[in-house]
Amino acid sequence: MAKSALILLDFINEIVDEKGKFAGKGYSAFVKTHGVLDSVNAAIAKARTKNVPIIFVRVGFSPDYREWPESSPLFGGAKKFDALQLGTWATEIHSSLNKTDADFLVTKHRVSAFYATSLEAILRTLKVDTILLGGVATDLVVQSTSRDAHDRDYRVIVLEDLCGAGNEEDHAQALRLLAKVATVVKSTDVSELN
Repeated sequence: MAKSALILLDFINEIVDEKGKFAGKGYSAFVKTHGVLDSVNAAIAKARTKNVPIIFVRVGFSPDYREWPESSPLFGGAKKFDALQLGTWATEIHSSLNKTDADFLVTKHRVSAFYATSLEAILRTLKVDTILLGGVATDLVVQSTSRDAHDRDYRVIVLEDLCGAGNEEDHAQALRLLAKVATVVKSTDVSELN
């Protein structure tokens, strides 16, 4: 019998809130326009009724940026702009989401949720073989985590209505590519969330 987990990627203030430092990249506008946070909460509620574990994953760096990849085109400016700092409002899960103390919280320092984190140990302990993914951005953390999960032999289901990107083109292109390594569906079409 398949066991699933709902993994929610980078729904942090810095990325999805209009006051976050990445608001100018289009993420918060996309999430708002598409009602992504409402869809995430609906999926969380369904997951809880089905006893599907919920794992929040966030990106962030220590106040002294000891894990910061200086040469990264994506994260290189974080230190300069005091962005993505752990222990601050920036890296907290957005307050509109129904996160509880019973949910897991994994912190990462790179794009993929698997790289140098406890995620795989949690999934193995829970005996999960299917991961349900949503996150921001579709073309970054969702794509990277999906590919890593695929190569670790998990069944990967990307919940397209729980994903967001900086713009429609990046979102659509990422979903097209993800269909090569994952099943791409709306959360309302997944038995674990119905």
